[in-house]
Amino acid sequence: MKRVFYSFFALAALCCLSFAVSCQGTAPESDAGASRVEKILEHLHNPQSKYVIVVSHRGDWRDYPENSIPAIESVIRMGVDMVELDIAMTKDSVLVLSHDRTLDRCTNGKGRISEITYDSLQSFTLKSAHGGDFGYKLRIPTLREALEVCKDRILINIDKGYDYYDQVLALTEELGVTHQILIKGGMPLADVKKKMAAYENNLLYMPIITPANKAHQPLLEEYLAGEPQLAYEICWSELTPVVESAMERVKASGSKLWVNTLWNSINGGLSDDNAFMTSPDEVYGKLIDMGATMIQTDRPEFMIEYLRSRGLHD
Repeated sequence: MKRVFYSFFALAALCCLSFAVSCQGTAPESDAGASRVEKILEHLHNPQSKYVIVVSHRGDWRDYPENSIPAIESVIRMGVDMVELDIAMTKDSVLVLSHDRTLDRCTNGKGRISEITYDSLQSFTLKSAHGGDFGYKLRIPTLREALEVCKDRILINIDKGYDYYDQVLALTEELGVTHQILIKGGMPLADVKKKMAAYENNLLYMPIITPANKAHQPLLEEYLAGEPQLAYEICWSELTPVVESAMERVKASGSKLWVNTLWNSINGGLSDDNAFMTSPDEVYGKLIDMGATMIQTDRPEFMIEYLRSRGLHD
């Protein structure tokens, strides 16, 4: 009887020990997400880091409607570092996710978003990437809903965020996600500084430069003459000495280099489609050789797989 009792006691103790060890080794999802975001931010703020930050354009729009909550959740599961989202404002001043100013392309409705109230938007559903019925009802999410999903899980690039800076910042401060948000634009540095001087905390900002555009050349000089920027987005249709010089100067200034693989017209033919159909080395490899450590893509899963094979992504 003693032997049975001691055996039972030992087994119970072993189970308790195993449970305790497993609890210590597995962080809660929120803590794990926060650690993931902190790691990405470390790379983002370190211009010397070779880790390539993958930015997914409008979420996983090939499998879900663009700018939808499922599209965001999908790229988080993939291991994407930053999701690019577009915003628009309704008639009653609610920020929602939408690239277009109208409902026509992405929903079963019609009309300008700025002329429709948020409640009225709820009667429309999102379409798939190819314009058809997705198979179940998804409605246009608010920016608030998207930020709540992204909090402590992934960084966010809010396209057109500068256009609604005051409203976006008020929302990110309320939710405690300001440090996760990047916006970008082609505004003069003095205007950006004046805008941000009104606040104690600010969204991350990055200038967009097209070196071949003569109007952008003084803009580049203005930014390079000031304090190092977090990063620069460089766009080009042809890789000329002017473009290469701009890239080198950006990196030498202590800033990161952001490039896009979305359309050939903004990357000299180094697009996701070319990478997918030919060889990722011929596209992503060349961009990495240029010094790009932030890449926006329409094929995030494919790009992450390639980067992992080169030890440039976790």
